[in-house]
Amino acid sequence: MTLATGAVVTSLHRYPVKSLLGEQVGRLEVDARGCAGDRVWAVRTGDGQLGSGKNGRRFAALPDLQLVRATLVRGQVVLQFPDGAEHAVDDPAAARTLSEHVGRAVTLTPETDGTHFDDGPVSLLGTASVDAVAVELGARVPTGRFRANVVLRTREAWAEDAWEGRRLRVGSGLLDVVATSPRCVMVDARTADGPGQPGLLRAVGRIHEAELGIIAEVVEPGVVEVGDEVHLVGDGRADIGG
Repeated sequence: MTLATGAVVTSLHRYPVKSLLGEQVGRLEVDARGCAGDRVWAVRTGDGQLGSGKNGRRFAALPDLQLVRATLVRGQVVLQFPDGAEHAVDDPAAARTLSEHVGRAVTLTPETDGTHFDDGPVSLLGTASVDAVAVELGARVPTGRFRANVVLRTREAWAEDAWEGRRLRVGSGLLDVVATSPRCVMVDARTADGPGQPGLLRAVGRIHEAELGIIAEVVEPGVVEVGDEVHLVGDGRADIGG
């Protein structure tokens, strides 16, 4: 049984290097790992922590990571720095330039035996939820601040929360929604796309317990494209609306 949610894919994004700015694409392949090309590289400190906007057991907060953009160019991940310099991710110049940028020695490493994801492999976000946060903040909030892979046009704020524990057909891929998405101070930071938005995380905290969007795992590989409709799959509840 398939139920329409009313949600439609409006944009797709991948982040070839964790915690750096990424790129918007017209289609995404999803597989058992997640979105192809997403977070396959990471910034690492000398003690092996992942470069991030926050400190934690796995993470080390590094300044201005989102002023650097990572894109896939003919299958090669390329870093674009604020001064216009570009280096392939596996070029030693990339790590040297990034170390100078953040003010400490770092390396760039591919994913091997441990995942680079914070909470799960595929992130989805409803535009109506972002609109609700913008009203609370009193300012326009770009959806890109929340670094979702799949941005959906939705009619009601927090509609995507009701999909937790359900399966979604998005394009030809089938996803299990496993959790809502917790947010950190990284959403406030300035990026290559624009200035910071101080207070954004607090606004999300006031109205939705600092959670926004959902995290999913891939059940069946497939392709997701802009314009795809989203459907609930299974014998679940009545149409929850989107």
